[in-house]
Amino acid sequence: MKKMLMAAAIASTLATPMAHAQKIGVTMAAFDDTFLTILRNGINDSAKKAGASAQLEDAGNDVGKQLSQIQNMIAQKFDAIIVNPVDTDVTPKITKMVTDAKIPLIYVNRKPADFAKLPAGVAFVASDEKVSGTLQTQHICKMLGGKGTVLVLMGELSNEAARTRTQDIEDVLKTKECSGIKIADKREGKWSRTAAQDITTNWLSSGTKFDAIIANNDEMALGAINALKASKKWTPQSIVGGIDATPDALASMKAGELKVTVFQNAAGQGSGSVDAALKLIKKQPVERFVNVPFELVTPENLSKYSGKN
Repeated sequence: MKKMLMAAAIASTLATPMAHAQKIGVTMAAFDDTFLTILRNGINDSAKKAGASAQLEDAGNDVGKQLSQIQNMIAQKFDAIIVNPVDTDVTPKITKMVTDAKIPLIYVNRKPADFAKLPAGVAFVASDEKVSGTLQTQHICKMLGGKGTVLVLMGELSNEAARTRTQDIEDVLKTKECSGIKIADKREGKWSRTAAQDITTNWLSSGTKFDAIIANNDEMALGAINALKASKKWTPQSIVGGIDATPDALASMKAGELKVTVFQNAAGQGSGSVDAALKLIKKQPVERFVNVPFELVTPENLSKYSGKN
């Protein structure tokens, strides 16, 4: 009897293979970016909840380093690879490398240059950048009554989001309601608070006249506010807008400084990319573009967003 029970137990064990914990490789453009840190934590938390393991790598804004990380993940036969690209123009090379290895690939947050040609087994999880700069600029246009002069702080122009958000600003200012607003100058602040503070300080010291500063992200908006304060040019009426609704940006808005931001759900993009990875591993269908919607944040609805990012 014991022998029969033992045989049954062994047969049962053989019939039920050990569950394989999915191994997901993740390479991020940078770890020292506020928004990308929230995104990274979203990936990590979501992977843990799903019983998968995520190996997170910092590319340090170095394209060569990121390509090397991806090559290592392919060599180690990861079940899926999530990429937050350093330079979106390099994505055709990444797509080929990973799809040739027959590994599911998910781009997150930054739109790949080859988006229109992404093959099966590849997805892009993000928020539609056509909406971000549009919501931001339309609100600033209303605050200015459709007239005035603005300065623009742009993110890294190697990044599709920076180019699109800047184009959004220009498109809104071409509309009938906002055509009375002109761009006095625009500079590449590289998503950095420090760089934006330096650029804004230069604008102020050169006597550039403006009614608002529109930044491609919150970090640069906060840098502009710091420069205005340091130069004693800050007033409660000063209009500076950003995008992302990071915790620092929401705190600045609560303090009456930042006038507008746009909530980009970093944690939502992180969990969305893990969800897409797990579905692709199981050969389940995933849309080429998984949209995590942008939302306008102003002092009036600020309380709704506190603690979200």
